[in-house]
Amino acid sequence: MFLLKLIIRNAFRHKLRSILTVVGIAIAIIAFGLLSTLVGLWYHGVEASSASRLVTRNAISLVFPLPLSYKDRIRQVPGVKTVSYGNWFGGIYIDEKHFFANEAMEPKSFLELYPEFILTPEQKDAFLRDRKGCIVGKRLADTYGWKIGDLITLRGTIFPGQWEFVLRGIYRGAEKGTEERALFFHWDYLNETLKKTMPRRADQVGFYMIDVERPELAAEVSQAVDAIFKNSLAETLTETEKAFQLGFVAMTEAILVAIQIVSYVVIVIIMVVAANTMAMTARERIAEYATMKTLGFGGWHIAGIVFGESIVIALSGGLLGVALTFPAAQWIQVELAQFFPVFTIAPLTIALDILAALAVGVVAGIFPTWRGATIGIAEGLRRIG
Repeated sequence: MFLLKLIIRNAFRHKLRSILTVVGIAIAIIAFGLLSTLVGLWYHGVEASSASRLVTRNAISLVFPLPLSYKDRIRQVPGVKTVSYGNWFGGIYIDEKHFFANEAMEPKSFLELYPEFILTPEQKDAFLRDRKGCIVGKRLADTYGWKIGDLITLRGTIFPGQWEFVLRGIYRGAEKGTEERALFFHWDYLNETLKKTMPRRADQVGFYMIDVERPELAAEVSQAVDAIFKNSLAETLTETEKAFQLGFVAMTEAILVAIQIVSYVVIVIIMVVAANTMAMTARERIAEYATMKTLGFGGWHIAGIVFGESIVIALSGGLLGVALTFPAAQWIQVELAQFFPVFTIAPLTIALDILAALAVGVVAGIFPTWRGATIGIAEGLRRIG
């Protein structure tokens, strides 16, 4: 108990130096936690993917379409429960800064495939009946203040022109992490317009979505679908929804690696700063350590005091950083919802923050601990004055 009191008192003997070190560690922990959360968000769509859903696209690239006629042939494959299809629309609302996902889908089968998008029966019926109708997520509707019946205009990029939609439904996610910043509208509305303006692009879809009867049939169904269209003018690549999402994540893998490296560099920098602080402290107290040894304290006692100071300072900064991470994440959730619709600090991230703080304390305390424990009495007393 005496040693514990001594460790705490010594840790904050130089208040300004200790406070600055604690604040520096806290800032590093906040940055480490937020960057780790950001990397995790990149994989959020992958983790939320269904094990029983498949995606079929053109084998060359997603930008190349597939014939609408493939739908009936896919439906006949054993193990296929539901088939839907759609196109990435890529429309712009107001300007490029107001980006959100928008897709043309076959509405009935799409809603069957994605039960996590919850609509009231009235809104669902209204959406299915109106060819120009659309549905949007709750977060997206709240962002722009949209209400049922509002007219939404998107400027087409992949499909040029001004496209008008009537808001018929606002869906909620079945879970907290469900995407609620997307707009979906009738594929038929897109196709009928293309027949008039760009006939060559009509009756083509960007991808098919397949629901299999059991998750264990996914590999078998994928091979069967691709075998049907092998050596055709538009060969297919069928993969699980998770693999499909991972394909998009792989495009930004270099960014993820860079973010992870930055998070580790932040911790290394604060380790160096903390180590320098502890080294200064140990150097100033060499005479004190020598005096304690003359009073009967052993090397292990000195080592415990010095190492304990380092751990106390590091943990103080770590706990402060963890406490401040939550309001920081909340601010990001509110102010940057367009880019981070879900920004939740996971328990694993908190554990990693504490481990990072402990690592800082351990590394920073190694040399001062060794120095204090091995200093000779005569050598230490010579430093007095």
